[in-house]
This record gives sequence, structure tokens and C-alpha cells, in this order.
Amino acid sequence: MNAFRVLATAARVLRQLRHDPRTIALMLLVPVLMITLLRYVFDGSPGTFDSVGASLLGIFPLITMFLVTSIATLRERTSGTLERLLAMPLGKADLIAGYALAFGLLAVVQSALATATALWLLDLTVTGSPWLLLLVALLDALLGTALGLFVSAFAASEFQAVQFMPAVIFPQLLLCGLFTPRDTMQPALEALSDALPMSYAVDGMNQVLRHTDMTADFVRDALVVAGCALLVLVLGAATLRRRTP
Repeated sequence: MNAFRVLATAARVLRQLRHDPRTIALMLLVPVLMITLLRYVFDGSPGTFDSVGASLLGIFPLITMFLVTSIATLRERTSGTLERLLAMPLGKADLIAGYALAFGLLAVVQSALATATALWLLDLTVTGSPWLLLLVALLDALLGTALGLFVSAFAASEFQAVQFMPAVIFPQLLLCGLFTPRDTMQPALEALSDALPMSYAVDGMNQVLRHTDMTADFVRDALVVAGCALLVLVLGAATLRRRTP
């Protein structure tokens, strides 16, 4: 992997996104709008918003970054841009790392906006540090970016990229412990949830929600989410194709 090529790829992606305000608005504003909508859905019971708001603060950025990244990467392939880039002295790892860096920078802004809105405008109450909440939200957004880059290799059209969402995101959403504690699920489903990264993202948010200090469980959850994001990026580089048949 060459650092200069990675930075050049990231700069190119950011320049392209600068001319696409709708995509930028989708990435930066949709999680803020969703968390705001959730706050007023539970307007009569602030305690409910406090209990689920922290978890969804990590889930919304993950879903948004997954959609945007998978479609943007696929568009590069179907337009022939990816094939021309890989014909240059640019490795697959350089390309994936450059995309991850560009979308990762946007994920930082996205997570910061959503966290600040939830804590200081919508009065989300957490026991732990807001910085830990931001850290988990950022890791979730990076995980969504990695998953989007990975699944884009298996889609032949933007419509197919969107179709991966029910297969990749929805099962994790149902099994992550958001709707019911994971230890009350059927044993096979509980075992499956233990293998899904979104479960650890929700657990990490709940650790910040309930504990004043950083716990060992929080460190475990953060490392699992970060490790899964890194693993998926490596798989994305290995499965990257020059073009869509």
C-alpha cells in the first residue's frame, strides 16, 4: 500500500462528492433528522428516548454510510472509472484505503453532528462521557463504510446494491438487542447475534448510557466493531473487481 496513492484517491473522491450536494446532505443530515424525529416520536416519554436514542445514534450512521458507499463505489465501476484507475499503478488496497479514508472523514463529521444534536439539542441523557458516545458512533459509521465497499463488489447495478441492505443490515438490526435483550432470544439466534458487529455497537452505546467510566465491556465492544470494519475492508480489497460484467 502506497500512502501517496491512498491520499490521492481520497482527495479525488472528496472532490467528486463536493459536486454532489444531495449525497453530502444524505450522509450528514439524514442521521440528524432521524434522531430528531425519534425524539419527538417519544415526546411524551423522554425516558424511552434516552434508552433507545443512544443505540440508534450508532445505527443510523451505519445504515446511511452503507447505502451511500455501496452505491458510490458501484457507480465508479459501472462508469468505467474503476477500470481506468486500476490500469494505472494503483493497487486494490490503495483504492479501497483511499475510499475508506474519504468516506471516513465524512463519517467523522456525520457522527459529530448526530451526537451533538442528540446530546445538546435533544437532551439525550447519558451517564458516561459524550466522547465515548461519539467514538462508538464513528466506529459504526466506519463499519457501514466498510460494509458498503465490500458488498458493492457483488452488485451489478445500483438497484442490486440497495437490495443488499435487507440481507446485510436488517438481520443485524433485528438481532442486535435493540428490540429485546439478546439473552432472552432463542439460543440459536442469541449465538448468531454474538457474531454480528452491530450487536457490539449497541452494547457499546449501552455501556456509555449506564456507566460513568469506560468499562472493560466497552473496550471489548469498540475493539470488535473496529476489528470487523478492518476485516471487511481487507475482504473488500480482495474481492474488488475492475468492472461489472
